[in-house]
Amino acid sequence: MTTVEISSGQLIAGYGLLLFPIVIFLWHSVPLLSSTFTSVLRMTVQLLFIGFYLEYLFLWNNIWLNAAWIAVMVLVADASIVKGCGLRLRLFWFPLALALSVGVLIPLFFLVLMIIRPAPLFDARYVVPIAGMILGNCLRADIVGIHGFYNALRKNEKVYFHSLSCGARLREAIHPFLREALNAALAPTIATMATMGVVSLPGMMTGVILGGADPVTAIKYQIAIMLAIFSGTAITVTVGIYLTLPISFTAFGILKHEIFAANNR
Repeated sequence: MTTVEISSGQLIAGYGLLLFPIVIFLWHSVPLLSSTFTSVLRMTVQLLFIGFYLEYLFLWNNIWLNAAWIAVMVLVADASIVKGCGLRLRLFWFPLALALSVGVLIPLFFLVLMIIRPAPLFDARYVVPIAGMILGNCLRADIVGIHGFYNALRKNEKVYFHSLSCGARLREAIHPFLREALNAALAPTIATMATMGVVSLPGMMTGVILGGADPVTAIKYQIAIMLAIFSGTAITVTVGIYLTLPISFTAFGILKHEIFAANNR
């Protein structure tokens, strides 16, 4: 079984689906037309570029090139997270990049070394797409969790100060906010896992089936990647918050408002 090829003309016809959201936006005066066209254009250009690049990446299949590409993905995701959280890039890029790296590499290595074990071991066709799937979910979870954590602290400073005045240490005082941030960041993934296979056929499983594998093999891959994604998101949000604590609070436990970007103060 081979994957059915989509011609350029057929792909162009697919853009006709945009007519439906455009009509909805115009009818209800939703101010998303400009951002929609920009996002679709960026998506198209970026994916075309990545498609050509990955052909050579898979052809060369060099472990150092694979690692370099994953590093680039982490840095781009890192910048998106800091911007999405409304924080200052200069202060947060390194700790959040480190948290992302930990959250991606731990489940990635576990999958590659313990479960899939491809030959060669760090085959680009496995390592790069799996790292991308884990990283994409970590990006969304980080924006929800870290943004929610710092904004909840800022909006509920009286509650936080009350904990400090009662003798709580910094990590004790932030614990309720950390708990809520983790809940908000991880609940969507938990809900997705609970309905997977009944409500939806996820992307990994669909891709493996379209690639010619039997459904049972596709299910095994999907279970493995979902476990990796869930573990990675939990790790990166938790590590990200803890690594940013030293730069976000004074020695007296006061949240520094200068950590927020100028348009988020």
